[in-house]
Amino acid sequence: MGDVLAFRATNKKLKPSEKLLPKLRPRWAIVRVRLAGICNTDVEILRGYHAFRGTPGHEFVGEIADVRGVSDALKKKWVGKRVVGEINVSCSAYGYRPVCTFCQRELKTHCARRTVLGIVAHDGAFAEYLALPPENLQTVPDSVSDEQAVFVEPLAAACEILEQVNVKQFREAAVLGDGKLAQLIALVLRTAVPRVVMYGKHKKKLALARRAGIKTKEVSGDASDAQNVKESYGLLVEATGSPTGFALAQHMTEPRGILVLKSTFHGAAPIETWPIVVKELTVVGSRCGPFAKAIALLRSGKVDPTPLITRTFPLKEAPAAIRFAQKSGVMKVLLKP
Repeated sequence: MGDVLAFRATNKKLKPSEKLLPKLRPRWAIVRVRLAGICNTDVEILRGYHAFRGTPGHEFVGEIADVRGVSDALKKKWVGKRVVGEINVSCSAYGYRPVCTFCQRELKTHCARRTVLGIVAHDGAFAEYLALPPENLQTVPDSVSDEQAVFVEPLAAACEILEQVNVKQFREAAVLGDGKLAQLIALVLRTAVPRVVMYGKHKKKLALARRAGIKTKEVSGDASDAQNVKESYGLLVEATGSPTGFALAQHMTEPRGILVLKSTFHGAAPIETWPIVVKELTVVGSRCGPFAKAIALLRSGKVDPTPLITRTFPLKEAPAAIRFAQKSGVMKVLLKP
């Protein structure tokens, strides 16, 4: 096989690159990308997040093209399988000995020497092929479409909240934000909490949530919300993707409540700590989550993210796709090699 197409983040732009297939370490797999999703993190990378230089993209569904250093029987079992991939590559996959203290505690997503697909020192999914160890790959059931499977990574991030917080103690919860991740979080919370309310500033995005059975309230998205929003919640998830979201989230979380933070962005956010102290809030940072739970939700039909798809672009049009993804009202944009 000759050169393959990939896009690299260079000087805050996506640039096409013809390159050889990724080099395989022993017991690593080459995955042919079938679909890749554009995430807000990818946009932030082009703004300088993590100072990443390489191929972005961490949401994908693909099929295994080859596995190196395994028996013929194991290769036959794996090659051709449709898979999604966990993005944190830990000590064990690289053969480091001894493994770090986080890996010893089974906290592989926090491995001290990890790379992160398309985010930290590891070329990602805006390419025809990518490389991951099989321990990071999970097979996709036949009943789950490519268009559903490409959401597994962000859907798993939404499921992480269920791992971190006993949400069944709450009769209602709020999601601050109406973007892609916020929509997935609301769908996941709705499977465990009787009443979920989404607060956002985009009418079309809120309408999308309502069609999925989520209650919604429109806010202005500026400082006036702190005076105008009177409701408070014992459980609130901040997923605005904006530096200004945290202040409103503190305001809307009731005393002794739990505030879950999901936003990542390049740059700093203004923070006043006194509401956390005075209201005795529990603040929970939340990132990657359980793929198996996300796949189970898709398979059961309890969550269907496909209404979030706005448009699919050919991989060769990735720069145009990134620009389109940043337009007002646009939800999930996909790339198809």
